[in-house]
Amino acid sequence: MNWSRMIAVVSSVVLVCLIAAPGGAQDEGAEATGKLMVVWTSGDPDVADKVCLMYTHAAKAYGWFAEVTLVVWGPSQRLLVGDPLLQAKVEAMQADGVVVEACIACARKLELVEELEALDIDVKGMGVPLSEALKDPETEVLTF
Repeated sequence: MNWSRMIAVVSSVVLVCLIAAPGGAQDEGAEATGKLMVVWTSGDPDVADKVCLMYTHAAKAYGWFAEVTLVVWGPSQRLLVGDPLLQAKVEAMQADGVVVEACIACARKLELVEELEALDIDVKGMGVPLSEALKDPETEVLTF
């Protein structure tokens, strides 16, 4: 058993519960609508752990948005690849339905394509998807 992963997943669940309670869940019977794209660029571990990943996971887990996508871009890629606890949080998010993608241009520059793909992250060009999200009135774009 990988204890660091277990601790990360449990702490992630606890934090998501804290941010959502009380009254944080979608109204019972109400169907989530809209889309959220979170663009994570910061290499700061506190921003990742205590803000970006926590909110993104809660947005999907509690039905605040129907579709939630996390885009790992630039310095956040290096941080994620080097931190097993953040990897466990991203894995838990994926299990709950968050789509996780990464910018291939940055991943190539940082030589992290294989490591990101090993985390089951779709590594691809992100310029067009981000531009489309910004133009889409049903999509909210949030950056960290």
